[in-house]
Amino acid sequence: MARRSDHSREEIREMALDAAENIVVEQGFEGLSARKVAKAIGYTVGTLYLVFENIDDLILQINARTLDRLYADMAKTQGTARDGRERMLQLGQVYIRFADEDPHRWSMIFEHRLAEGRELPEWYREKIARMFAIVEEALMPLAAGRPAREVAQAARVIWGGVHGICILAVGNRLGIAGVDSVQDLTQSLISNYLAGFTGPAG
Repeated sequence: MARRSDHSREEIREMALDAAENIVVEQGFEGLSARKVAKAIGYTVGTLYLVFENIDDLILQINARTLDRLYADMAKTQGTARDGRERMLQLGQVYIRFADEDPHRWSMIFEHRLAEGRELPEWYREKIARMFAIVEEALMPLAAGRPAREVAQAARVIWGGVHGICILAVGNRLGIAGVDSVQDLTQSLISNYLAGFTGPAG
C-alpha cells in the first residue's frame, strides 16, 4: 500500500476521482464506496477523508466532472447552428447522446441525494445554472418578446421533457411508450414546444 508521502494531496484527489469514476462506469452508482476507492488507489479510507470532506463531497466532485463534460459537449454545438431552433435541437441531441454513451455517470447526477439537512454548495449550483443558461441563450432569439422569467421557465420545461426521455431510454423503457427512436422523440418534443413558444406572448 502506498504511503501518504508518495503523492501530494492534489495527486491523491485526482487519483481518487479517476478511480471512483472507473468504479461508477463499471458498476454503477450503487457499486461506489469509499473503501473501494481507497483500495483502488492504494491508500486508506482515512487518507481519502483527509482529501474529501465525506462521501457526499467525493460524489459531488465526480458529478461536477460529468457536468463539465456535458456542458463542453453542449457548448461545442452552438457555433455551428443556423438559428435558435437548430441550436435547441442540437442541444437535445447532445444531451440524449451523452446519457446514452455514459449512462452510469449521467445517472449518478440525479440518483445521488445529500444527507438530510445538507444543501448543494454554491459552486455546484453554478455548474447546474450554466447548463440552463446555455439553453436560455438558445431560446432568446425565439422568445417573441417574452420576459426573461418565461424564457428561464421554458428552458426548464423543455429540459425536463428531454430528461424524462433520457430516463426512459437509459432504463430501456421506451418500448412501453411505443417509441423506437430516442432522437426522433426528442426532436418532436422540442419542435412542438417551440411551435407554441415562438407564437405571440400570452
